[in-house]
Amino acid sequence: MSKGIEIKQMGMEHFDESMTLSQFAFQFQKSAEELEQLKEQFGAEPAVRYAVYVNNQFAAQATVLELETYIGGRRFAMGGLAGVATWPEHRRKGLVAKLLVHSLKEMKDKGQTISFLYPFAFGFYRKFGWDTYIEHKAYIIKAEQLPPRIAYTGRIERYSGSYSLLNSIYDAFASRYNGALVRPELWWKYRISERKQGQTAVYYANNGEPLGYIIYEVKNKLLSVHELVYLNEETRGALWSFISQHDSMIAEVKITVPADDLLPYLLPDPRIKQEVIPYFMARIVDAEAFVAQYAFVAASEEDHIQIMLSDEHAPWNNGFYTLQIDADGMGKLRRLDATERVDTCIKLDIGAFTTLLLGYLRPLQLSQLARIQGDVAAIKRLQMRIPERTTYLADFF
Repeated sequence: MSKGIEIKQMGMEHFDESMTLSQFAFQFQKSAEELEQLKEQFGAEPAVRYAVYVNNQFAAQATVLELETYIGGRRFAMGGLAGVATWPEHRRKGLVAKLLVHSLKEMKDKGQTISFLYPFAFGFYRKFGWDTYIEHKAYIIKAEQLPPRIAYTGRIERYSGSYSLLNSIYDAFASRYNGALVRPELWWKYRISERKQGQTAVYYANNGEPLGYIIYEVKNKLLSVHELVYLNEETRGALWSFISQHDSMIAEVKITVPADDLLPYLLPDPRIKQEVIPYFMARIVDAEAFVAQYAFVAASEEDHIQIMLSDEHAPWNNGFYTLQIDADGMGKLRRLDATERVDTCIKLDIGAFTTLLLGYLRPLQLSQLARIQGDVAAIKRLQMRIPERTTYLADFF
């Protein structure tokens, strides 16, 4: 650590100075009551919070939330980087870089094989190995463009009970996507209840099974859908019919959906306003441990693909490997010595490696963008062993 610069873990005793910096950096103001609620959350949520002190002065901070994410239907321990902030007099001194590198080492030691963050600037975090892993589609639909109401066999009921019912539906939905959060009870208590206020309605099948829900609010003739979750096509149609029931009291519906959503195709007038929005970034923290958990596509025989992986800020990932994928789809990165290396290896950095394994872009697409270099046949073999799944994240931190 540089002279006069020290990184410390923050505890409850640091809450006030941490919140003072956060309110300044992110330009918000909380009441005394709201600060008490945030203090409770600060102490309850599983997280590690770091502060940088320069000559004993509080200069910068970052939080790593202890979370899990779904990838290929499996749960991965994930470090959610949040609240990165620096006082202006200490900016451009490399303090955030030190925090990021320190956080990566700590995440690796804790078994968090991947990390997500919401960037203030994509280019800044790309330098440290994070890369885009998700984009949303945002729709604005005029009332007269809403889907026609349809008949359905189940029922929709307004809901005000505990989050456990909603979480059971959400969990089945989220596990279909790469990069969706596993939501613990505290996440619903502190995050969902705060950010997604309004009305909740649940769709029940004819046999009483809950198969979907909507969280939304109506204000100033705008219906804002905070969350639309469904487990089959009938449920999707029923929930959109429910939205259309509000047509007499609204002018527009605003909703953010996964990148693979096909609603416009089903509309009588598909010329709705659509916007594609890059959202979160991801980076693999520990390549060998991540690959060991990852579910590749099963095949009739094993694959052995040599790769050269570069990672400037997590040097334990740097090196030449054979990516071994067995017939059942289990993978392993085996580090190679100099005598085993071949010229046909695939060369890529940790950001591209993350992007392709999460499924945001395919290996051949990254090759076209010169983010992967090497033997085209090997790149095609790699692509065949990576499952096609949409990335999606319905949360923010």
